[in-house]
Amino acid sequence: MRTHFKPITRLRVRDMRHYLFFITLLLGGLQATAQAEVFERTLSNGLKVIVKEDHRAPVVVQQIWYKAGSMDERSGVTGIAHVLEHLMFKGTRSVPMGEFSKRIAAAGGRENAFTSYDYTAYFQQLHKSKLPLAMQLESDRMHNLNLTATEFAKEIKVVMEERRLRTDDAAHALLQEKMMAAIYQEHPYRHPIIGWMSDLESLAVGDAKAWYDQWYTPNNATLVIAGDVKADEVFELAKRYYGKIPNRAISTRRNFTEPAQVGVKRMVVKAPAELPYLVMSYHVPTLKNPAQDWKPYALEILAGVLDGNESARLNKHLVREQQIASGTGAGYDATSRGPSLFTLEATPSEGKTANDVEAALRKEITQLVKDGVSEDELKRVKAQVTAGEVYKRDSVFYQAMQIGQMESVGLTHHAIPVMLEKLQMVTAEQVRQVAEEFLRDDSLTVAVLDPQPLSGKPKRPPQGATHAH
Repeated sequence: MRTHFKPITRLRVRDMRHYLFFITLLLGGLQATAQAEVFERTLSNGLKVIVKEDHRAPVVVQQIWYKAGSMDERSGVTGIAHVLEHLMFKGTRSVPMGEFSKRIAAAGGRENAFTSYDYTAYFQQLHKSKLPLAMQLESDRMHNLNLTATEFAKEIKVVMEERRLRTDDAAHALLQEKMMAAIYQEHPYRHPIIGWMSDLESLAVGDAKAWYDQWYTPNNATLVIAGDVKADEVFELAKRYYGKIPNRAISTRRNFTEPAQVGVKRMVVKAPAELPYLVMSYHVPTLKNPAQDWKPYALEILAGVLDGNESARLNKHLVREQQIASGTGAGYDATSRGPSLFTLEATPSEGKTANDVEAALRKEITQLVKDGVSEDELKRVKAQVTAGEVYKRDSVFYQAMQIGQMESVGLTHHAIPVMLEKLQMVTAEQVRQVAEEFLRDDSLTVAVLDPQPLSGKPKRPPQGATHAH
């Protein structure tokens, strides 16, 4: 998932002197919102329950987060976390197959699930009066899931087709998959969340049962409830529906330490596509101590300086002024259980090559390291980060998401207001320092999409993807 604090909302203020006023105003409101009306309790079976009260509308969100993602898989069974996510909708002893979704829909709600490298989560959003229904259904499948060979055989075909459509036949996704496999030598982030096709072809229902038994236990889960509720009533409901589920010992997780990269890596992926595409990914640290760390926050601001809005450097220089690229981007995720990457990307304009955009991106980094970041840029990005968080917290669902993510990567929800405050403390010199320290060739992987002909269309001229600078 993308970073929780990436400045995706564009705040337009006519006069630069107003930025500090907006930052102060918005930050004060954000901290009050983040700290107020959040309650937590751990049940006797180890299930952590967190409640975020928000009484603006009669809506409630239930999310159950399991600290089990694709990074916990072993070689040979990649994709099993995502496969089990599908199978969780196949029914239990008391809820027939298909009934879960039907009952939520009949109550006027919506539900779904998602799997990541770090966790798997399931959610329902519905009227506050229907929270007992959602809890009854979700707690039931935490320990009563029906897993049959027949349904597994059907669902694995669905997952394999999903892989074909979303990865094998999607050029940018295919590039991303092969790039991750090249970037990481040991860490399981090198494996795709959906799994390698050869593994999917050999998985059996016993693999799904083993995964379910290993990780789907209350003491490996966080229950997040957000919306128009009272915390004490939610805790009583949670105790009634989840409290009697027995817990199990959680397997010791291996701590992967990715070896330091010792030189630039380069790769070219050929796939049917309209245009070439270039990605430059650098190894960077993640947030471990929210109150003490500063480099992850500076990397967040660096991403905003390069790609926070239409006036950010990459869009301004490469797209609008030089017209070398038709699109650019920069991204960084500060929060994850494993290592992270700082990524630059660009699509060459017509008549330009992957070499051209790589050279232009390198020039931007060199210039930033040499000249630093202006105070105006810094103020603008900080205002955008803060405003983005304010606007996103209009969503009860997002509030729950943020809490669940923080808990699942080991930071806890108490880090949320600290992280925003620390972002505002980043200096221009710190942004320059992290660019100098981390955006260097020894930790860089360059991946280029070499577009192959689409049906009936000629291939563009070669893009010269192997030139170093």
